[in-house]
Amino acid sequence: MNETDNPDRRAGIEGSAPTGGRRAAWALAVTAVAGFMAALDNLVVTTALPSIRTDLGGSLDDLEWTVNAYTLTFAVLLMFGAALGDRFGRRRLFVAGIATFSAASAGAALAGGVGTLIAARAVQGVGAAIMMPLALTLLTAAVPVARRGAYLGIFSALSGLAVAAGPLVGGSLTEHLSWQWIFWLNVPVGAALLPLARLRLEESRGPRPRLDVIGTVLISSGLFGIVYALVTANSDGWTSARVLLGLVLGAVLVGLFVRHSATNPNAMLPVRMFRNRTFTGINAAALLMFIGMFGSIFLLSQFLQGVLGYSPTEAGLRMLPWTGMPLVVSPIAGVLHDRFGGRPVVAAGLALQAAGLAWFAAVISPDVSYGTQLPALVLSGVGMGLYFAPAGALVMSGVAPGDQGVASGTNNALREVGGALGVATLGAVFSARGGYGSAQAFVDGTRPALWIGAAVVAAGSLVALTVLGRRRAAAGESDAPSPSEQPEQPEQPEQPEQSEQPDVPDAPVAGAVGR
Repeated sequence: MNETDNPDRRAGIEGSAPTGGRRAAWALAVTAVAGFMAALDNLVVTTALPSIRTDLGGSLDDLEWTVNAYTLTFAVLLMFGAALGDRFGRRRLFVAGIATFSAASAGAALAGGVGTLIAARAVQGVGAAIMMPLALTLLTAAVPVARRGAYLGIFSALSGLAVAAGPLVGGSLTEHLSWQWIFWLNVPVGAALLPLARLRLEESRGPRPRLDVIGTVLISSGLFGIVYALVTANSDGWTSARVLLGLVLGAVLVGLFVRHSATNPNAMLPVRMFRNRTFTGINAAALLMFIGMFGSIFLLSQFLQGVLGYSPTEAGLRMLPWTGMPLVVSPIAGVLHDRFGGRPVVAAGLALQAAGLAWFAAVISPDVSYGTQLPALVLSGVGMGLYFAPAGALVMSGVAPGDQGVASGTNNALREVGGALGVATLGAVFSARGGYGSAQAFVDGTRPALWIGAAVVAAGSLVALTVLGRRRAAAGESDAPSPSEQPEQPEQPEQPEQSEQPDVPDAPVAGAVGR
């Protein structure tokens, strides 16, 4: 029987997928490396911008678009990439995404002008948008339930580490080789992943037989308007006609998408998923986390170089207590998740990340010593590790197996929108209160931006405590519909919602997330 003849496969149920230790380990290796590449390229270019400008020329706005072009296509097409995987095969589209990303990386390395580089970065974002949500879905299918929390924790922690480590990797390659190696590095890695993905990952499909064309157009256009407005707000001004039009039109289209999804049983994003407190809570927390973290890293990486005078490599190394800490904390966070559930671990991680940013805001000055910064970096790093470890597992625990591709795409899209919003918002605060004119001016702009970033992440901690389903998030169970429930059928009114069941006290549970 082939994949399309198997009803369980069509519904996205992976019960027949191999779940042995080697299969799970290979799935983690392939998907984690792919996810790391996609996440790394968010900020990897930032420390290379001066070298790119020297070689290729271009205005400041042009250089900003070498970052924004990737963010824009990545955020806009994440849900579409997940939908394509559900329709045509998740492994097949995952492989296509890796190939697209790798080819675009080679194009960026060979770019002879800023315009060509921006175009290649946009295509990179397309490839990343296809492979990133499907990576999490394919990994979930390959890992036994009892170990899913640990495996998804490692995957999420590596993705978070990649975002934070972007400036270090980009700076080191630029300083010791050339900025082109930022992109050349992806090519052999992608070439190695292609056969491994084909041989080591199981194929699966989602429950929706046809693409939701109307929903795809509405959400892609809406996200494009919002993200485009956010990434151009600092250069054009928040009150410019183009920015306001993008925000308003984007919000209207997203609203129409929500209405369409609520009335269409075959929608690409079933609204019923947001009736689940775990799914809603972790997505809200992810949005707030990335607003505060992404914008803060963007400013602090420049502070270490422009104000304190470190080289790109020196600045990256000094950020390792923050960016590298997830490698140490993630295994511990996985144990805590399996022991106490994801809810308290996520809340604690966000609280520590907020405390680290607040500490940095309190001590930042033009001549601050590294020893004074170190506690802030360590707190932020521990918080990042605690947050990312259970985040992916919580996303998958809140939905049925057939919805996992769309759920992953939704979560990643919100993270990317949060990152764009963080850079735009904290950058606007920086510009309003300071600037690049002097070291003191840079500090004057960065300090209030960091306080706002800390407050936003702290709000995410409160969301994790109050919105995440207490019983389900603590027990590591899925309160999604059972696998036998077909998503395209209307819900039965006589069946009560899971969220209406009374909460029960947290209890230690050995199992991990997602049944």
